[in-house]
Amino acid sequence: MPPTNKHAPNRATHWQLRTRVLQFDRRPLLMGIVNVTPDSFSDGGKFFSTEAAVQQALQLADDGADILDIGGESTRPHADPVTAQQELDRVVPVVEALASRVDLPVSIDTTKSEVAKAAIEAGAEIINDVTGLEGDPAMPALAAETKAAVCAMHMQGSPQTMQDNPRYDNVVEDIYRYLKQRRDVLIEMGIASDRICLDPGIGFGKTHQHNFTLMAHCSRFHALGCPLLVGHSRKGFLAKILADSTADRTFATIGSALSLAVQGVQIIRVHDVRPVREALLAFEATGGLDGGSKC
Repeated sequence: MPPTNKHAPNRATHWQLRTRVLQFDRRPLLMGIVNVTPDSFSDGGKFFSTEAAVQQALQLADDGADILDIGGESTRPHADPVTAQQELDRVVPVVEALASRVDLPVSIDTTKSEVAKAAIEAGAEIINDVTGLEGDPAMPALAAETKAAVCAMHMQGSPQTMQDNPRYDNVVEDIYRYLKQRRDVLIEMGIASDRICLDPGIGFGKTHQHNFTLMAHCSRFHALGCPLLVGHSRKGFLAKILADSTADRTFATIGSALSLAVQGVQIIRVHDVRPVREALLAFEATGGLDGGSKC
């Protein structure tokens, strides 16, 4: 059984955002996904208009999201890149609308400093960058200057190449070393350590087995002393468990979210906030986060 929260002495207890602090208890916080794209793998096109994206974000807030993550460029395997202007046109109106309508931190899911800067000016608190803030050389300096919180993710390759033939000597330890190195570099570049969140990058340059192994050993990353964010929601490796590529992956998402909760993961990024939240509430209330039965 993976270690419970009480066995993770280095588990981060808070995340300093641009203007506020997120405190972590035993139950993970939920980051609700809003894809303002026509081509994201799960819900591409459903929330492509500003109005639809804002309404979806408001629904996720009502459903119990703790953070709203707004993205304007798909990072699914083999996705086509978009220009900064296209991304700006998609996300900035959504961030502006949400900043004035909800009292939740807004995250901008982007690899471009130009987009991150505009989103921060519109009210975003967090930069969520799938390149680990390596894709745009100006991104770390922007984060340091604006005091935005950052989430640095691991990805082998790029969205166009990451699933061609991902290889690791030891997937957990290889990614641990990468995230440690990125943490240290970002600190050296002026980003305070308590503003850094780390993400092992489920599905980004990993085989199904790599994903299973990472999900089972997320507690390893607590030793880095930063909050952990995991985004496994509706991803293809869950269909492997179900032996049906067309199956609804909501329930598999919920089941694996419970494993992450037992391991003390602080933030889980999901499409379906309400069912995951309700499952976590019931799991916590019935002793699931205490490490097993007390009978």
